[in-house]
Amino acid sequence: MTTLPSRLRALLVTATSLLALTTTAAPAGAATPGPGAPEDFVSLTSVDPTILHDIRYTTAHNFVGERVDGYRQPLCILTRPAAEALRRAQRQLLERGHTLKVYDCYRPQRAVDHFVRWAEDPDDDRMKAEFYPRVDKTRLFADGYLAERSGHSRGSTVDLTLVKLPAVPTRPYVPGEPLAPCYAPRGQRFPDNSVDMGTGYDCFDTLSHTDDPRTSGTQRANRQFLKATLEAQGFVNLPEEWWHFTYGPEPYPDTYFDFPVSRRSLAHTH
Repeated sequence: MTTLPSRLRALLVTATSLLALTTTAAPAGAATPGPGAPEDFVSLTSVDPTILHDIRYTTAHNFVGERVDGYRQPLCILTRPAAEALRRAQRQLLERGHTLKVYDCYRPQRAVDHFVRWAEDPDDDRMKAEFYPRVDKTRLFADGYLAERSGHSRGSTVDLTLVKLPAVPTRPYVPGEPLAPCYAPRGQRFPDNSVDMGTGYDCFDTLSHTDDPRTSGTQRANRQFLKATLEAQGFVNLPEEWWHFTYGPEPYPDTYFDFPVSRRSLAHTH
């Protein structure tokens, strides 16, 4: 590898140090082993250890309000082509004083099934005040916020954001703490070390649309910076979600996998 400029080396050190704070393994559970991943699925950290992780579905800080089925460890698993494309994007971002941070990558079908069961329970609205304050829960599927099949399950879709370096860790969510709307001003919604994108992650609101005209100049610029950087590496943004990108061409455009998000799922690939 060629020698990196001193500023880029410093940014790499900062990002790698923060990664150690954000990828601590979740406590071991009693779940039984599941089927493994295909050979060309990899952990993102094995391809680029400088990209930050905030895997929300291993925690209670998501629209369901609990760990989601199939998320056994806070890993980002992707097809190798998608992971390598993120590595290329990350190299460009580090030179400009930013890093990628992933919220979700490969998503097993059992997690999507968990979302479906949750949506069918009208009494479970514990996270409504943050994630869907202006949307009736019964409309989440009809309005396109959720689906019974997710592109994430094909292994080449990722939810992510930008963090300005040097980054500081995001504080842990405390179950039961007061919730603020995901579209509230940055200083009022749940703190995230992401740059200001106008909403939090997984905000079920039209303000999450990538090109929504109500975003401020800075918010719009941040969204377009992320979008342009990833599009240059072959990703396509979902217009309804500023954080959602799919790498194309996908190795598995018609296959929805259901192996767990865990290191064990990748054991046979190394």
